[in-house]
Amino acid sequence: MSNQDSTNSTTESTMLKGALVPTIIVGIICVALFSVLEGIHGFYGALVAQVVVVIFFLVHLLISKLSRNLDPIATMAFAMFSYFAKVMLVGAFLLILTKFTSREVIDRTSFGITAIVLTAAWLGGEIKSYLSLKIHLPLPPKP
Repeated sequence: MSNQDSTNSTTESTMLKGALVPTIIVGIICVALFSVLEGIHGFYGALVAQVVVVIFFLVHLLISKLSRNLDPIATMAFAMFSYFAKVMLVGAFLLILTKFTSREVIDRTSFGITAIVLTAAWLGGEIKSYLSLKIHLPLPPKP
């Protein structure tokens, strides 16, 4: 394994740990809170939101790992395709959730609030861990 591959692997694992830890902590708090406030359907709503958010963002880190050796144009195309695919899949999941589950089974408010809070926790953790890496990007030479 080259030094570059080792650095990228460390970068991805640091960002994963930095994002996953606060997301799991906030997720546990949301599951407990909505279990108390809304009962079992609040529990299910918060739990399903946690699964959806974590899968959504894990795909982002996987795409980052897969595209690390591609040229910038291919990386951008890959990232845009993955973003479009994730948005379409989340939209399809939400459509299935609303059409085929009852509000008594999965509380929509618990799901929505938990998804928003977990998204903020993941992004905050990922940004914090990225800034702690102090990665220096090479600048092009001056003409």
